[in-house]
Amino acid sequence: MTASPLPDFALDRPAVGARIVVAMSGGVDSSVVAALAARTGAEVIGVTLQLYDYGEAVKRSGSCCAGQDIYDAKTVCDRLGIAHYVLDYESRFRTQVIDRFADEYAQGRTPVPCSLCNQGVKFTDLICFARDLGADCLATGHYVRRLLGDDGRAQLWRGRDPARDQSYFLYGTTAEQLDFLRFPLGELPKSAVRAIAEEAGLTVAAKPDSQDICFVPDGDYAGLVKRLRPETAAPGEIVDLAGRPLGHHDGVVHFTVGQRRGIDIGGQPEPLYVVRIEPDTRRLVVGPRRALAVAAAQVEDINWLGEGQRAVTAKVRSLAQPVPAEWDGAWLRFAAPEYGVSPGQSAVFYKGERLLGGGTITMTMAADLAVAA
Repeated sequence: MTASPLPDFALDRPAVGARIVVAMSGGVDSSVVAALAARTGAEVIGVTLQLYDYGEAVKRSGSCCAGQDIYDAKTVCDRLGIAHYVLDYESRFRTQVIDRFADEYAQGRTPVPCSLCNQGVKFTDLICFARDLGADCLATGHYVRRLLGDDGRAQLWRGRDPARDQSYFLYGTTAEQLDFLRFPLGELPKSAVRAIAEEAGLTVAAKPDSQDICFVPDGDYAGLVKRLRPETAAPGEIVDLAGRPLGHHDGVVHFTVGQRRGIDIGGQPEPLYVVRIEPDTRRLVVGPRRALAVAAAQVEDINWLGEGQRAVTAKVRSLAQPVPAEWDGAWLRFAAPEYGVSPGQSAVFYKGERLLGGGTITMTMAADLAVAA
């Protein structure tokens, strides 16, 4: 099956009479999407989500959907002459994303909050709002491509620029949602996006990208989780793979599977890494790097955007490259041992550049079966 660029929302085609809602975070990417949408002649409406307490948000920088970013989005809309709405989604964001993020950490898992946000607040809820406005589509600044296959169905493909591709976070998008969504930046490198912003006279043209999880702009994940789930800061024991005590830690909240930093145990023949977290006993199980080798991962809550296939390539971390694997309906079996795989992470399946689907890792199987998974 081949795929071709979707003809609607093409940058060189008029869309007079259409209504396009643009999800605007206040950054350069979504601002450029709004500018490109406005060039089509369609009626364009910018929508920004307020996801944090406004009084606290205005004190922060470097996040999205916060005080300064809402102001930046409004400034861009004023420049383009389009309407701008701000939706207070703070309560549902807290429930759907922040609380679940904290709960996952408390269970010794490694959550992917951007995927949770896209599956809930940003797509499910925002699409409903866009439809209520009578929009023909919702456009976002994600670096992914939406293409049509030979059967006329929309497909989700990796962004043209591998360094910017965000498909990993969008595996939960449903076929129905994909029919309504548009991703105009999927073919572009970041340099071209900033050039468009500069040409359009947008004040955010040189605005830096956010580097951390949006609701933790200072990068202090542990501090957030400790405030929400104080029990994660309780001290506990550090043990080796055989259960022998090696030392103590000051809270499982400070650790994730695969982490080396913060394990302050001297006199060891080789560096130690977090192999497993046992939240019920507050034990941190550590071992050499080879103990992190994973042969397979159990994946649940699968969302398929393409046909389920046995032979796939898979990503188990957002910054990892897809690796060859086989999917047997319950377990994702890697062709070669994969490192740094943790329950809670997303496993995303591809066929070439096309995203087939994905789900949540619930269990791992060690490459060396003598090591507990």
